[in-house]
Amino acid sequence: MFEHRPGFLVRLRPRSDTIYTSQSRTVLATELDGTIAGGRERGLFVHQTRLLSRYGYLFDGAPPQPVALSNVEQHTWLGYYIVAAPGVEVEEDHGSGALGAASQETLELRVSRYVGEGLHEDLDLTNFTQQPTSFEFALDIDADFADQVETKSRRLQQGELKREWRPATGLCELVFDYSAEHHYDQQSNTGDAAIHRQLAVRLEHLSSPADYREGRIVFPIDLEPGGRWHCCLNFIPMIDGQVLAPLYRCRSFTGTANLFDERRRMFLTGATGFESPTCPELLQVVVSALEQAKRDLASLRLYDLDRGERKWTMAAGLPIYVALFGRDTLTAAWQAALTGPEMMEGTLEELARRQGTETNPWRDEQPGRMLHEAHTGPLEALHYNPRGRYYGSITTSGFYPVVVAELWHWTGDRDLVRPLVEPALAALRWLDRYADLDGDGFYEYRTNSIQGVRHQAWKDSGDAIVDEAGAQVEPPIATCEEQGFVYLAKLHLAEVLWWLGERDEARRLRRQAAELKKRFNDVFWMEDLGFYAMGLDARNRPIRSIGSNAGHCLATGIVDRALAGATADRLLRDDLFSGWGVRTLSSEHPAYNPYSYHRGSVWPVEQGTFAIGFMRYGLWSSVERIARAQFDAAALFEHYRLPEVFSGHARDAEHPFPAFYPQSNSPQAWSSSAIFSLLQAILGLYPYAPLRTLFIDPHLPEWLPEIRLRNLRVGDAAATILFRRKKDGATGFTVEDLRGRLHIVRQPSPWSITAGAAERLEGAAETMLPHTRAGRRAAGVAGAVLAGALGWWALRRASGG
Repeated sequence: MFEHRPGFLVRLRPRSDTIYTSQSRTVLATELDGTIAGGRERGLFVHQTRLLSRYGYLFDGAPPQPVALSNVEQHTWLGYYIVAAPGVEVEEDHGSGALGAASQETLELRVSRYVGEGLHEDLDLTNFTQQPTSFEFALDIDADFADQVETKSRRLQQGELKREWRPATGLCELVFDYSAEHHYDQQSNTGDAAIHRQLAVRLEHLSSPADYREGRIVFPIDLEPGGRWHCCLNFIPMIDGQVLAPLYRCRSFTGTANLFDERRRMFLTGATGFESPTCPELLQVVVSALEQAKRDLASLRLYDLDRGERKWTMAAGLPIYVALFGRDTLTAAWQAALTGPEMMEGTLEELARRQGTETNPWRDEQPGRMLHEAHTGPLEALHYNPRGRYYGSITTSGFYPVVVAELWHWTGDRDLVRPLVEPALAALRWLDRYADLDGDGFYEYRTNSIQGVRHQAWKDSGDAIVDEAGAQVEPPIATCEEQGFVYLAKLHLAEVLWWLGERDEARRLRRQAAELKKRFNDVFWMEDLGFYAMGLDARNRPIRSIGSNAGHCLATGIVDRALAGATADRLLRDDLFSGWGVRTLSSEHPAYNPYSYHRGSVWPVEQGTFAIGFMRYGLWSSVERIARAQFDAAALFEHYRLPEVFSGHARDAEHPFPAFYPQSNSPQAWSSSAIFSLLQAILGLYPYAPLRTLFIDPHLPEWLPEIRLRNLRVGDAAATILFRRKKDGATGFTVEDLRGRLHIVRQPSPWSITAGAAERLEGAAETMLPHTRAGRRAAGVAGAVLAGALGWWALRRASGG
């Protein structure tokens, strides 16, 4: 396997032809020079509507030279541009011959951008010459109100666009006003829809007057030596009557205070912190990747969907998926629970609010079904497609109850969790009534919509599911991972119901889960291949393709204990494991393509889930291998940020780094969250807030000799724990601080499939050793041991063990 070594210059940036500055529903996508040239997917987008379609700077009709351009944070950006000051004489260089006129007699344009609801931009010109200069400075600007999809395909909506210049003393405004209507008739969904969207470009604090002509805002400018010129631009969107005033003003790189900033800071300061007292190279990558992942999740927050200042959800990814996606946000919130419960709380409440209530084939909606996606672009608002509220996913309904149980485990808050139980039960009822299409006890998907998603399980691209010969498999299909999600949903929700006193319903779900697990292992296991079938086709025949799906089955615990080792070994064989992660499809399969979305690429989100699965079965070498691969990959990517998906090229001397899936999102919510799952698996960490207990079973590898988790919250307690690898390879821990009541017990997770009574007693006994400082005073060793024993007994009873 090729090893990344110090001194390598590899830094990979997905979508390397575009710069993104974004926050909530607003995304500014520019060329590398910071301008918008009218190309595909470039522009100022708000609610998936392209407002600005052309934007650039001209000095006497010519563009300046960009010399340094970069995001400061995800929502801020700074660019330096220079030109040779017009009319200033430049001496001929008789020395090196390398001196440029623009650098010797410089007129500088500094552009500062701040995205928040709308966009605020500061334009600052400085004459760094010893002579006066006069010129015409212009903003080349236009808008088209295309849907995000229409920027790269045929335009469907045809509305009326008006442009109005409103001059005034000290303040001018250019208004783009767009209205469109559409009569729709889609599978009994009939009616008339209309949108009214607007962009006002307001010029304030002008140092010289402005005019508008031939698509340009023009400023005549005269600058003395050292002279300065300034203008503020406020880009103010209006979306169907809602004005989105920019949250920022001049010089807002630091010290800003608004709703978005305050809530972002609240999350980042309250979330678990990650530190390293030492500095091995890969350890610094781990810590940096964890901290960047927190910031990326915060940057994807959809503030208009906040359910409170501490309850929020996020977009799936930038730039394509700046919208609410059910399964993506559930997965990200679950995987990132190590940082705190806020994302789970906000996501669960928002999805419950949008749960299906009727039978609507066009939207693939049925009562109880959980949302797949909700977009706000013109095509959705005008009902050209059903994606304004679309339900074509089986995964969301199966995973919703799992995350409800996870929220219970992290918070132990009955008042918080109880209102979410009925939506979870309704989702399970939908699965039993509508998703078992042939009554065989397994859960299939099939679209009823003429514009529906063909594949509705984890792998949802149109060509994702192929048979062993490479041919497309037609739905209905029961994929293996969806059976695992339903199994875990019923098992864990049964445990929550048991705590809430609904014992009969808990026993019913627990029994159903046990029956599903037995049937699954009987039917899906392929003895001759030593692996689980990718799914069952429409005739209930096994789909014998070798892919990553079975890794999810390990994570859910539906895999029979006797088959877990073989399943993990098969996932990590060279044809599936690229060296950077597990491929979605074996490289030996006829349909393998390392660049495809689901037929050979590597998804970080899967690797995080697989690590949790390996942890559940005590497969620690597999945890270490997959985690090391992902952190090695993170070391190659800009900002240590794992993208949505990258290529499945083998990690060898001919491939020192992987390629990107061309349309890969970055940041992507569930790629950011996967980082936390990897660490959680390494630390064997699992909370059980109802018993004020945190279970840990750490196995630090050599490349991660120590790590500190600061302000880790379980229930109403918070702990700071230092984990350190010992010389003999074992991992010790020290509780450096503990606020509130929490028993920290060294034992495998209550959901461990392989841990026996002897192992648990050994862990409980070790907990009696002096691992803690302030924590021992607060919790007490005997209480910790007792909590661990009671917790194990209670959970086994609740789950039928």
